[in-house]
Amino acid sequence: MNILENAKTFAIRIGAALALGGAVATAASAELSADQIARLGNDLTPLGGVRAGNSSGTIPDWTGGITRPPRGYRIGEHHRDPYAGDKPLFVISPANVDRYRNRLSVGHQRMLETYPSFRMPVYPTRRSASAPNRIYDATRRIAANARLVDGGNGVGNAVIGIPFPIPKNGLEVIWNHLLRYRGESVACTLGQAAVTRGGNYNLVKQSLEIELRYSLPNMTTERLGNTMILYKQKTLSPARLAGDIVLVHETINQVRQPRNAWTYNPGQRRVRRAPNLAYDNPGTSSDGLRTSDQVDMFNGAVDRYDWKLVGKREMYVPYNSYRLHSDRLSFSDILKPLHVNPNHLRYELHRVWVVEATLKKGSQHIYKRRTFYVDEDSWQILVADIYDNRDQLWRVSEGHVVNYYEKPLIWPTLEVHTDLQAGRYFAFGLDNEFPMCTWDTKLKSRDFTPAALRREGRR
Repeated sequence: MNILENAKTFAIRIGAALALGGAVATAASAELSADQIARLGNDLTPLGGVRAGNSSGTIPDWTGGITRPPRGYRIGEHHRDPYAGDKPLFVISPANVDRYRNRLSVGHQRMLETYPSFRMPVYPTRRSASAPNRIYDATRRIAANARLVDGGNGVGNAVIGIPFPIPKNGLEVIWNHLLRYRGESVACTLGQAAVTRGGNYNLVKQSLEIELRYSLPNMTTERLGNTMILYKQKTLSPARLAGDIVLVHETINQVRQPRNAWTYNPGQRRVRRAPNLAYDNPGTSSDGLRTSDQVDMFNGAVDRYDWKLVGKREMYVPYNSYRLHSDRLSFSDILKPLHVNPNHLRYELHRVWVVEATLKKGSQHIYKRRTFYVDEDSWQILVADIYDNRDQLWRVSEGHVVNYYEKPLIWPTLEVHTDLQAGRYFAFGLDNEFPMCTWDTKLKSRDFTPAALRREGRR
């Protein structure tokens, strides 16, 4: 049996074992048994990944991930690369893509076929993902009772931890992504750019403040209610956009209670409701290159799609992208015509959950189908293949993650959304020329109100 047949057989067997009933979301999923929960931290990682590596040794055992910062690192610096000595094992290019197709997403294959200048340097696999012990403890604590509710549109009996560490269907995997650990609060200055086919762009500079309420220490389901994240984004430049502010109260069950969103426009000096900051409405300052629900690779309501768990695959995905994160790079070093500069990219072989989202009959969205590739060690979506309503591949999304090891947590240092049909891409999260994000910043709930937008707009 050749490599491709092995890969297909592996996916089919995993899919048959794990995705039973996964094509159709149920109103409530069965909770885990005591025997299943006992696997967490034993043959499974504390968050549900397979602890053992693969039989060939190309994926190593998970041994805890990064548990302490590299020697000499100081909080506030751009994160030093703990794997700076690694050299590429090989480089996937348009010339040799056929050799590696069975471990590439359709989107990556198409990028290699479409762009002669694109390539994917593949490095040794480092299973760096880790989280605080309290997240591991909470995952074990809620695993027995966490469940999907309201036809999968919400999650019940869950707080702080990963709700479905041993998922039974695609919706559970996506909810693990939506509720994964990203810290408690964070303040960042970031850039985003809609890059033209010729490589031109206007950088949009923004400040973000986020309180991740679901993960707060001592949070309870009663205190949490239906609001999982408080988010505020202020545009700092260019001048024509400066002063625009977006405020979002992100709800868990968005069918029962849609996300609450407001905008402040300095020209009008008014705060307005923003019900359109959801689903397939264009993302702010994205030149139409991403939708609102593409931020963080996928966010928001899950009700417009059927979610199918295809299974697990070993794939080359962006990981440990510290080179791309470096403050030794300028934005112009990264942003090049057609795609970001491949000299600064790092891909590794990891096991990922594969989830296919298909637009429900009667629902509307510019994306008919989306295939998500979700890291088994962190529940972060790493890659997404996105199809238009002709069922033609349209866009490819990548989350170039690092472990922000002072916490620790896995999160993209840069998201790249490539539009293959337009020959353009949108980069979000550029931080190389800005001060590093501040974790555990002291945020107050009153800073996330419409009244706070008015006060901030007048300053």
